[in-house]
Amino acid sequence: MKVELEADKCVASGQCVLAAMDVFDQDDDGIAILLDEQPAAEHLDGVREAVAICPAAAIRLVDQ
Repeated sequence: MKVELEADKCVASGQCVLAAMDVFDQDDDGIAILLDEQPAAEHLDGVREAVAICPAAAIRLVDQ
């Protein structure tokens, strides 16, 4: 699975970081940063949660 983040859509809510802090972080302006494009299996539940709760729909999980 591959994570895609459209940072230009990000509204800096930080929900992705709360859901999957090993995969996402935020810059100084609060905009999401993708730390791991292909996270390990143990992080996928958190990524799925981040996708579901992102208020800007800026995150996608793509099956490769």
